[in-house]
Order: sequence, then structure tokens, then C-alpha cells
Amino acid sequence: MSGLFITLEGPEGAGKSTNRDYLAERLREQGIEVLLTREPGGTPLAERVRELLLAQSDEPMAADTELLLVFAARAQHLARVIGPALARGCVVLCDRFTDATYAYQGGGRGLSEARIALLENFVQGELRPDLTLVFDLPIEVGLARAAARGRLDRFEQEGQGFFEAVRQTYLRRASLEPQRYRIVDAAQSLSQVQQALDALLPHIVGLCRG
Repeated sequence: MSGLFITLEGPEGAGKSTNRDYLAERLREQGIEVLLTREPGGTPLAERVRELLLAQSDEPMAADTELLLVFAARAQHLARVIGPALARGCVVLCDRFTDATYAYQGGGRGLSEARIALLENFVQGELRPDLTLVFDLPIEVGLARAAARGRLDRFEQEGQGFFEAVRQTYLRRASLEPQRYRIVDAAQSLSQVQQALDALLPHIVGLCRG
């Protein structure tokens, strides 16, 4: 695969989608082909799985069911969107990927990282993001932003302890592999976050151009 795979991660209310669009615009100004996508989702079938994952239900979803649905959607996403885009040399900007699985199903739900890693290797093979931007902010700030958007989905209704575990998992993973991760202070104003992305832009463009 000859393209560049960049993922944007972080807990609720971190502004990943908004900043993904901003980063795409800046890269396109450099003449770089960019594809925007998200997880779970990214294809019609994977978006239907996303609906299952986010919707409230009278039947509680088992943690293993949640994990398997996430990777089922990811397999479809990789086969239909991410893989072909990378093969044609595109820069793929993805709102969440497998780091989110380690954070939410691992940290939040308490599933073992070994179990997640088995599925990661099975579904992805050797594919890993080239760069991961972790948008970090205090949990109470993120939850307040999420609540201001309107009705909360199944994950957004989890308690503060769940999201603290999610946040700490992201930060721990970033500390273990600093060459792949960059942490962005998402508690700042939008203009300040975008200034931070502007500062990262030369590094990202350099990766794009080899």
C-alpha cells in the first residue's frame, strides 16, 4: 500500500470530525488527494453496524458482541474503502480506528488487550496507521460538549469512570509509541487547536511525499 493512513482519536467532544475536515482542506491546498472516512462506518453496510452499536436497546449488548461488531464493520471498511484508497496513493483521514477499540472496548469495557490484538491481526494483517492524532481533553469538558450537541448515543451515556478509562488508555498507548502518535490539546479553542494542526502540517506533508 502506497498511500498514507492518518487516524484521529479521542474521547467524546474532542472535535475530531471538525478538525479532520480542517486538516483535509489544508492538505488539499498542497495538491494532496485526501479521502475522509470514519469508524465505525465508512460503507453502507458498516454504517448499518454503526447504528446497531450506537442505538439504545432494551437488550443489553454483551461486551464481546460489541467488540465483534466493531471489527466486522472494520473488515468491510478496509476491504471497500481504506484498502483501495491507500492502494491508489490517497491520504486517508479516518475519524477513529483500532486505537478506539483498545480505548473503548479495552479500557472502557475491560476486555483484554490480547483479545483485541488477535482480532486486530486477523482483520488488518500488518496494516497500522502511519500517524495517529489523539485529541485529548478533560472528561468533564468533553461530556459537556457532547451533551450540548443533543441526544446522547449509547456510548455517550456511559459514566465518567468509563470515559476516564478511555482517556487514560489513549494517553498510555501514545506514550508507548511516540513515533506514531501526536497529542493535541483539544481543550483549547478551535482556532488554537487548528494552529496546533498547522504546526504539524509540515511533518504530515513530509510523510505524504515520502
